[in-house]
Amino acid sequence: MNKHKSVSEKIGNGLNITILTIVGLVMLFPFYYMIMISFTSYTEYVTKEFVLFPTDFVLDAYQYIFKSKVFIRSLGVTAYVTIAGTLFSLLITSMMAYALTRGILGQRFYMFLVLFTFVFGAGIIPTYMVVKATHLLDSYWALIIPGAINSFNLIVLRQFFLSIPQELTEAAVIDGANDLQIFSRIVLLLSKPALAAFGLFYAVTNWNMYFTALIYISDPSKWTVQVILRQIVILSQKLDSLSDGQQAALAQNAPPPETIGMAAILIATIPILLIYPFLQKHFAKGVMLGSVKG
Repeated sequence: MNKHKSVSEKIGNGLNITILTIVGLVMLFPFYYMIMISFTSYTEYVTKEFVLFPTDFVLDAYQYIFKSKVFIRSLGVTAYVTIAGTLFSLLITSMMAYALTRGILGQRFYMFLVLFTFVFGAGIIPTYMVVKATHLLDSYWALIIPGAINSFNLIVLRQFFLSIPQELTEAAVIDGANDLQIFSRIVLLLSKPALAAFGLFYAVTNWNMYFTALIYISDPSKWTVQVILRQIVILSQKLDSLSDGQQAALAQNAPPPETIGMAAILIATIPILLIYPFLQKHFAKGVMLGSVKG
């Protein structure tokens, strides 16, 4: 019986591994194809219908991109918005989550507001009207403030704070610490896994910000890299034509827009991919601890 069960388990495990491997390869293929196209020469790209592996690896698309001040500036804008937006979101979210664990006056009402926004969104037009009324249009704050707090992150982070032993905060109160000191010196220090997890959530959201920047930012010099990618991939515009808006295309020897777009997408994706390995441990621990109280 045990032998038969062992054989069945091995077959089942082998089948699972095979299926997951196939699914993984299918999911990785578009990324692989994007990399191959970005290194494909102009001649090979226009003469072949499908390039699975280029004959000659060239760096024309990457050289073209890094010579463009528009793309480099958009990377800087995206990095600034990501760093500033993530830090601001973590600060505001953690402060509100901590306040909702302290039994403040009207706590149930504030929790209701949080849950309400978790289920119902304001919509594009009301949000745009608020941003316009507060004079945030065409500013980086328009990309940071409207989405500064994610309701789900706030609720889970609050649960994480509730799981911190109450004896620690009570001992700090006896020693004369106020709420701000308890929050900054005890709660935040014990919440590094959760903060790393939600910081990653906020960072990915800010880095991939596209629609918000498209609506609120009309100045091309303040566009994020995702908006520039839209101009390249969807509208097939040349990078240098974006700087002046309506200029003609580049010289005849410029790489095709498709290879430029693939290279630009790869460059915009790499920073986020590099962050994951360093935060993976904290990411898994933060999500698990924040999801279960006690």
